[in-house]
Amino acid sequence: MTWELSLTGLLIGLLVGMTGMGGGSLMTPVLVLVFDFNVVLAVGTDILHGAIFKTIGAWRHRVLGHVHARLASWLALGSVPASLAGVWVIELLEDRYGDDVNDIASRILGAALVLGGAGFLLKTFVHGRIADNRPYLIRNRDRIIAFVVGVAGGFVLGLTSVGSGTFFGLMLLLLFPLTAPKIVGTDIAHAAILLWAAGLAHLSADNVDLGATAWLALGSIPGILIGSQWTVKLPERAIRLALSLVLLLAGVRLAVG
Repeated sequence: MTWELSLTGLLIGLLVGMTGMGGGSLMTPVLVLVFDFNVVLAVGTDILHGAIFKTIGAWRHRVLGHVHARLASWLALGSVPASLAGVWVIELLEDRYGDDVNDIASRILGAALVLGGAGFLLKTFVHGRIADNRPYLIRNRDRIIAFVVGVAGGFVLGLTSVGSGTFFGLMLLLLFPLTAPKIVGTDIAHAAILLWAAGLAHLSADNVDLGATAWLALGSIPGILIGSQWTVKLPERAIRLALSLVLLLAGVRLAVG
C-alpha cells in the first residue's frame, strides 16, 4: 500500500490542478473502498493530505495570476471556524452513532452536487459567453455571500472531508463572475487555508495516518503542478465542461454510497 497510494495521489492531483474539484469527494471513498480505511481515519488523512498538496497548487495558481485573494480570504473567514466545529461534531456523533453520520451527510451533498453539476452543464452550452478577465472588485454583498458560503461548506468539510473543491467550486461558478481559471485558482487557494485548519484538528484527534498521507503527497504534488499548467492551455469552455463533469461524477459517487 505504497506506490498504489502515490498513483492515486497523482491522479487526484491532476484532476484538482485542472478543475479545483474532486479531491475530497473522490479521495475519501477511494481510501475507504479500495484501501480499506475506516471512515473517520479516511476523512482525517484525506483532509491533511489535501492541505499539503493544495498549498503547492495554490502557490502555482497564484504565480499564474489565477487567484482572487480577497474572495478566498472572505470564504476562509467563514469556513475555517465552521470546519473546526464540524470536526468537533463528528467526534461527538461518531462516538454515539458510528459511521452513519458520514454516510448521510455525504449522500445529501452528493445529491446537491448532481443537481448543481447538471444545471451548470446545461448553462455552459445554453448561455455560453466570452470570459471577462478584468479584475473583479468585490462588494459588501459579495463579502457577505462568501462568508455564508464559507460557513456552510466549512462545516460539511469538517464533518465529511468533502466540499473543499466541489461545493465551493460550484458556489464560485454560480455566484461570482470569474473566468474558469480564476475559479479553479481561487478555489484551491481557499481550500489550502481551510484544509490546514481542519487537518490539524483531525491530527490532534488522532484521525490521521501520517504514512499514508506522505505516500499520497508523493504523487499528488507533481500531479497538481502539472494539472495547474494544463488549466492555462485548455479553452474556457473545456474547463467549464470538465468542472461540470467532475461535479456530476463526484455527486453520483457520494449519493449512491
